[in-house]
Amino acid sequence: MSIIRPTHLPEDCEPTQVEIAQIQRDRLAAVRRELKKRDLTAAVLFDPTHMRYATGSRNMQVYSMRNPARYAFVPAEGKVVLFEYAGCDFLAEGLDTVDEIRPATAISYYFCDDMLRQVTERWADEIDELVKQSGGGKRIAIESATSAAAFALQARGYQVFDAQEPLERARAIKVPNEIKMIRASLRAAEEGVRKLEAALVPGISENELWSHLHQHIIATDGDYIETRLISSGPRTNPWFQESSPRKIQSGELVGLDTDVVGRFGYYADFSRTFLCGDVPATDAQKNLYRLAYEQIHSNMENVRAGTTFQEFIAKAWKIPEPYRARRYFALAHGVGMTGEYPYIVHREDNEAKGYDGVIEPGMTLCIESYIGHEAGGEGVKLEEQVYIRDDGRVELLSDYPFEARLLA
Repeated sequence: MSIIRPTHLPEDCEPTQVEIAQIQRDRLAAVRRELKKRDLTAAVLFDPTHMRYATGSRNMQVYSMRNPARYAFVPAEGKVVLFEYAGCDFLAEGLDTVDEIRPATAISYYFCDDMLRQVTERWADEIDELVKQSGGGKRIAIESATSAAAFALQARGYQVFDAQEPLERARAIKVPNEIKMIRASLRAAEEGVRKLEAALVPGISENELWSHLHQHIIATDGDYIETRLISSGPRTNPWFQESSPRKIQSGELVGLDTDVVGRFGYYADFSRTFLCGDVPATDAQKNLYRLAYEQIHSNMENVRAGTTFQEFIAKAWKIPEPYRARRYFALAHGVGMTGEYPYIVHREDNEAKGYDGVIEPGMTLCIESYIGHEAGGEGVKLEEQVYIRDDGRVELLSDYPFEARLLA
């Protein structure tokens, strides 16, 4: 199967203001559909990624991940209420996905000290009243809140469910023109990686090298980089060693995984491995790179609309035995606003962690590869991001060149 090459056309990568407004409405509608499928009256969202998906609101994304200081009430039917951090209500003005903005009740010991119980009870009373205004019902979804919040709702007779399920299912299938936001985030991240690669010279530290990507992401209105996955030389094996003060030497491999939450809040997620310095690659380095390149491209060819996860696993490229123990944890995973459903595991992990489903039009997936010998040495990380279009064809979204010296 031929993969459609990435596009850089502005009309494909830059949504208009009219399209942005419609995308936000369509995302909210997708959330409501998933709530109705599960007979849920409403969801109370604290995860800032879910809040942005459902409402388009953006405020203190990283801070909000650890502080339940802003949240959104999203009913299956009725008015959406955004509870915003004190003094920030004006940030969401003009969003037609939000019907009302109220000051948030901060349900955290950090804010409340020994008044936390009373504050949480007041929070639950307000949610209870909103549910009644939205038609009633006793099935409600919640995520990323405190346990006390869930207990308070249960005390009021609610069955409390995990809101992650309907949100993940909504996010998995991209609404019309949402792909433009994803392409925009990728194009910006790719330019940032070009700046990073240009700064890769012997003697630079991993941390300093990594900072070049961070700077560009902020400069292009992205949010943050979710991990610190850049490493060099012996630190490339095993994978997941985080950026450090280590000085990179000439002739060493340097691997990275972007994990960028970039423009419009969308993940730009691809991996590359570079060779530091003006030197030829060793045979060992080229062998590692060839295997990783073969794995990722072989598995990309297996991406088809209608293929089940189990079929994809069964067809997957077989990792040679010496590299199997240090395989990446997934063959592929969903991607949108951060990583998302589904996660498709290797055949070696299928019995313990695998589940089934179907690759559907509208999904965006990251195809993963990591090759590192169990005895040590260097390793190679590669990853590509693809989109299953409505016509069933597969489009390559990421568009960063591979290292020619390692492919030679």
